[in-house]
Amino acid sequence: MPDSDPAGRPSTDAPARVPVPVETRAPAGETNAYVLGRGERVLVDPAARTAALDDAAADVAHVAVTHTHPDHVGAVADYADRADAAVWAFAPYADRFAEATGVAPDRRFRQGDELGDSGVTVVATPGHAPDHVAFVADGHAVTGDLAFAASSVYVGAPDGDLRAYLASLRRVYARDFDALHPGHGGVVESPRARVRELYFHRLERERRVLAAVDAGCGTVDAVVDHAYDRDLSGVRDLAGRAVRAHLEKLAVEGSVAWDGTHAEPARRP
Repeated sequence: MPDSDPAGRPSTDAPARVPVPVETRAPAGETNAYVLGRGERVLVDPAARTAALDDAAADVAHVAVTHTHPDHVGAVADYADRADAAVWAFAPYADRFAEATGVAPDRRFRQGDELGDSGVTVVATPGHAPDHVAFVADGHAVTGDLAFAASSVYVGAPDGDLRAYLASLRRVYARDFDALHPGHGGVVESPRARVRELYFHRLERERRVLAAVDAGCGTVDAVVDHAYDRDLSGVRDLAGRAVRAHLEKLAVEGSVAWDGTHAEPARRP
């Protein structure tokens, strides 16, 4: 059930969280849906329909998603119809939204916009996905797959962009929110400390990827073997895509030569 006040209505300060069982490789096997905002209420990331989410979303006026990966969008159409709510999409990716949800958006938002009269505003946070955003109200941010409390976030090619992801972490760090409410798992109570930890974790992984290439690892598989020191059973494919994202970033920055198949140290003057 969502967090609520003694009268049973979701708090107007912190977003009301409703974990929804869904097919996902993210932690806990659930996606968090949220209801937030003052005045008009906004439903974010309705991954599937459940009785608990029916209760929490009974009076919402708007439906939106942090990004259009399948484990975040499965019940957009259901709740838009059930609540007669306006469906919002991130304007540059409206076609992607329609394809993922099967719903043509009623309205489109951009960075900094407010969703109706909800008091909920938008912060662009690309990286995990190009269309990734966070929704902010009352010092709290619903952040999708930007930052988890107990694990790192998957950022892998072709959908992920590590340069954009690191920039998004810096943006959220600068905003100094009271709490982050992620798409999977529990609330991030100390956002700056956690964002800093995730940022430098990613840079340490990059250091290992670069060291692997410098050591002569020319393929993704070879770099994975060199850069990861843990059991990758069941997630090796994800590690490979993450390495590809690192190699793409390093290539853009001139630190490695990478043609999509083979990596080698960049030639320097």
